[in-house]
Amino acid sequence: MNKTFVKDFILLAFSDLHQLQHLLFFVFLFTYVTCIVGNISIIALVNSESSLHTPMYFFISVFSSLDILFVSVTVPKLLCNLMVANNIISFTGCITQMYVFTSLGVTECYLLAVMVFDRHLAINNPLRYSTIMTRVFCTVLAIFPWIIGFGIILIPTIYTAHLEFCGPNIIDHFFCDFAPLQKLACSDPFASSVSTSASAVFNIVVPFLIIIGLYGYIIKTISKIQSDEGKQKAFSTCTSHLIVASLFYGTAMVVYVKPKGTNYDKYLAFMYTAFTPMINPFIYTLRNRDVKKVFKNIFIKQLYCKQWYK
Repeated sequence: MNKTFVKDFILLAFSDLHQLQHLLFFVFLFTYVTCIVGNISIIALVNSESSLHTPMYFFISVFSSLDILFVSVTVPKLLCNLMVANNIISFTGCITQMYVFTSLGVTECYLLAVMVFDRHLAINNPLRYSTIMTRVFCTVLAIFPWIIGFGIILIPTIYTAHLEFCGPNIIDHFFCDFAPLQKLACSDPFASSVSTSASAVFNIVVPFLIIIGLYGYIIKTISKIQSDEGKQKAFSTCTSHLIVASLFYGTAMVVYVKPKGTNYDKYLAFMYTAFTPMINPFIYTLRNRDVKKVFKNIFIKQLYCKQWYK
C-alpha cells in the first residue's frame, strides 16, 4: 500500500539566482520558442519537399517531433515558475512528468541509434539500401524506440511512486526527476535507485555503444574510398548526427549514469532538455547539403516570383 503523505512538491528551479529570475525567463522563453519553431520548420520542410522524402530525413522529422514533445514536458512549467512563482506541482503531476520526460529521453537515445543504423546501411550497403529501408521497415524502426522508452521506464517509475514521502517536499530542480525525488523519500529508496541506475545504463550506455560501434564501421568504410570528394560526401551525411548525439549523450551520461544526483544536475539538465533540442534544427540545416540546397531553391523561387509580379 502506498503511504504517501505529501500531496504536492515545490520545485526550487533557479530560485537561488534571485536577481536573474526575469532574465532567465526571457532566456528560457527564447530557447523554447526557437526550439519549437526550428523543429516545426524541419518537419514542414521534409514533408513538403519531395527531394527530402528519404529514410534519413524521415528519421530527422521524427526526431524533430520528439524534441518538441521533450522540451514541452518541462520548459512551460519552468516558465510559470520563473514568471509567476507557480512552483507547486501535485504528486500525480510530478510522477507523470517524471515518467513522460524520462520515457521521451530514452526514446531519443534509441532513435539516435536508429538514425546511425540508417547511415550505416546507406554507406556500407548502398546497393541494397533502398530494398532494405522500405517505408514499412522505416516505420517499424521509428516506432521501436517509443515502445522501449515508454515500456522500460515503467519499472523505476512504479518503484519511485510507491516510496513514502512524508516531508520535506522541496525538490532542488526545475522538473521532477528520479534522483531529486528519491532523496526526499522517508522509506528506503534502494530498490528505486538500483532500478533507476540499471535503467540509465541500459538506456543510455547501450545505445551509445551501438552508435560508437556503427560509426567504427562507417569510418572504416569511408577510409577506403579513393577520392577526397567521395570521402567528404559520405562523411557529411554523418557529421550532423554525430554532433547531436555527442551533445545529448555527453550531458545525459554525467547526470544519470551514477548512483546519486548532485547540486549541478539541474544546470546540466538544461543542456539536454532545452539547449540541445534548440540547436538541433540549426545543426541539421547548416551542416546538411541537401537541406541547404532546398532552402536555396525556395529562396530563388521566392525571388523570381517577386520579380515576376513586379
